[in-house]
Amino acid sequence: MLVYRITKALYADQLVASGGAARWNSRGQFVIYTAATRALACLENVVHRSGEGLLDTFRVMVIDVPDTVLIDIVLPEALPSDWFDFRQYSTCQQLGGDWLGSRRSAVLQVPSAIVPNEWNYLLNPIHPDFLRVTLLRTEPFVFDPRIKS
Repeated sequence: MLVYRITKALYADQLVASGGAARWNSRGQFVIYTAATRALACLENVVHRSGEGLLDTFRVMVIDVPDTVLIDIVLPEALPSDWFDFRQYSTCQQLGGDWLGSRRSAVLQVPSAIVPNEWNYLLNPIHPDFLRVTLLRTEPFVFDPRIKS
């Protein structure tokens, strides 16, 4: 399975996590966020960056997750009805933290909070199976100037 991450070109040459807090992890928990498509990766950036933040130099990271790597799945039905609301970050962070702590898998499939029925994939860089996940290539990416955040 291919997954995608759009990031500043400066950070696009390796699979690393910042440890910053996000929807599915607390500060200090290292997770790499990816998306099922380039389009969803683009929307994730638009939502999480200011309009000015879209003017930098970006690249798409094309990442291969082998079919033999176990993927845990969080289904929307297992979440509170308003899970996508920013006030539910603690609920989602707890689920993500539990997954990281369990070391069950190197990948967690989670629903997109932006587009219903779309998926993001969290990568756990300290799981042994993460060594089988590879950065295939990077591609130039420019946000269309008509996109406003």
